[in-house]
Order: sequence, then structure tokens, then C-alpha cells
Amino acid sequence: MIDPFGRHITYLRVSVTDRCDFRCVYCMAEDMTFLPKQEVLSLEELERLCGAFIKRGVRKLRLTGGEPLVRRNVMTLIRNLGRHIGDGGLDELTLTTNGSQLYRFADDLYDAGVRRLNVSMDTTDPERFHTITRGRGDLERVMQGLDAATAAGLKIKINAVAMRGLNEDAFDELVRWCGARGYDLTFIETMPMGDVDGYRVDQYLPLTEVRRRLEALWTLTDVPDRTGGPARYARVAETGGRVGFITPMTHNFCESCNRVRLTCTGQLYMCLGQEDSADLRAALRRSEGDDAVLAAIDEAIGRKPKGHDFIIDRHNRPAVGRHMSVTGG
Repeated sequence: MIDPFGRHITYLRVSVTDRCDFRCVYCMAEDMTFLPKQEVLSLEELERLCGAFIKRGVRKLRLTGGEPLVRRNVMTLIRNLGRHIGDGGLDELTLTTNGSQLYRFADDLYDAGVRRLNVSMDTTDPERFHTITRGRGDLERVMQGLDAATAAGLKIKINAVAMRGLNEDAFDELVRWCGARGYDLTFIETMPMGDVDGYRVDQYLPLTEVRRRLEALWTLTDVPDRTGGPARYARVAETGGRVGFITPMTHNFCESCNRVRLTCTGQLYMCLGQEDSADLRAALRRSEGDDAVLAAIDEAIGRKPKGHDFIIDRHNRPAVGRHMSVTGG
């Protein structure tokens, strides 16, 4: 698949549910209204859509949520998708998770063909973690899950959203802790998506400032490493680990975008920061074959935009109305 700007689209992110057992302050409102179950695609339908994208040249699949591992019987989908790695259809199947269920599923994920996980964890301090997740997150259980994932052979990358006044004093410890455990660490700028019951102008912290603070404590050297996403990496001389920076606000990385995003209702978003979408659910349910779905995918890729237009609004209005949990990041 090649979009109008010559970019090859080889990476699909799939939200398998909009539900989550946390309520992180940058992702959701405290009192969320979740989708009616009848609007959500079945696991079989999600597998069909993923199969259609693989036919069109997608080489990497990332399952997201909400929290993907809270969806009932999700391991059935993961095992079935993992078979595409064995037959050469996929290069990689990965997940983004909050880690709360890893203690249950780590071995099963490895057996299904998953080799890498992104775990969203914004601090190593239990009380601060409790605050950021609005009282829903248990850091000890996440740590148990990380231990289980490491024991299973899964490579871990920690994702931390940088937030002024919430976790900005945690960055040094995150670098130290990840380095000691052999985890990559990626910092992400908060994005103006959905109503999260907070004031984003106060929360927003540019990663240029985060990097300056880190460089006062650590020796960072840029490296050309890429993991399929938008992160730009530096090597930490003192730990040997990598620190990544994802900067949708301060540095538009759209020129190299190779991704599209599928929601659990079958809406395809060609850009995280735009509202334009394509309804693949209707095409999927129109027939048992894939011709209608493939045609809908082709049409959607043909109007993938050049980039997003995120901006932190001084009146706290989100740039995009849907919550991060709907599109899966």
C-alpha cells in the first residue's frame, strides 16, 4: 500500500477494545462511557480485517486498546494472528499494554509468537502511579507482570507520557530503572485527544525540555535505531540502554509515517491526529469474501493525509474529539 505522498504503509495498529481497567489522566475521562458491545467487532471479524491488511502488505501488527488484555478470549485472536508469522505473512506481532494482566498472559503471548511489548508506565513511584491512573492502577501487579514477561522471554519497552506537575520528577529514576532492567524507555508528549477532565496547557511538557533535563544527569548520544514507530532514540552511556522520544507536538514526524489505525468498531483512521476515517465494518459485513474490504482499504489509503495538526488549545478544547483509548495510540 502506497499513500498519496509515496509512503509505504506496512504497519497496522488495531484497537481490540475501548475498555480499560485504568483511567490514566492523559487518556480517559474519569467517568467514561464505553461503546455498546453490539457495536464492537467480534474477534473473528477483527481477524478477518487483519488478514485483509496482511494481503495488502502490512508486515507489522500491534494490538492495543484501551487495554487489549481485558478483552474476553483475546488470546484466541492473538494466537490466530501469530500464525501469520510462521507462514511468512507477518514480520512482527506486538502489543501495547498497561501491564496489569501480564502476570496472567506473559507465557501465552510468547507461545503465540509475540516477542516485544510496549508497557505504558509513567512512574516507578506507587503513590504517583495511583494518582496518574486515578486510583485504578496497582503498580505492584504491573511489576509482577513485567517480571513474568521478562521470564517468558519478551523484550520490554516502557512508554512514559511526560506531564508537567505529575511525573516530571520521575524521569531520572525511570532512566536508571529501565537501564538496570535492560528495558528501552520512550517518552511521549501528551496529545490533545478527547475530554480528559483536565487542563492540558498546564499538563503539557515538551520533550525538548525533558531531554535538556536528562542531559544534565546522563550522557545521551543519538543513534539511528528504528523500531517501526516514530520514536527517535539516544543511547545512555552510563546504563547502555536506549531512551526514545516521540514528539507529536514539537516535531512533526509525519514525513516517515508508515501506519494506519483500526478501531474495535471497524473504523480505519489514516492519521491519529485527524478525524477522517473509513468504515470497514460495513464492507466486512457486506459479504463473506474480502473484495469489498480490500477495495475500502485501497480507497482509504488513497486519502491518507500528509500529517496531523495537533496544537494545545488555550481553552482546553481537544484537537481531536475521540479519546486516545478509542484509536489505541
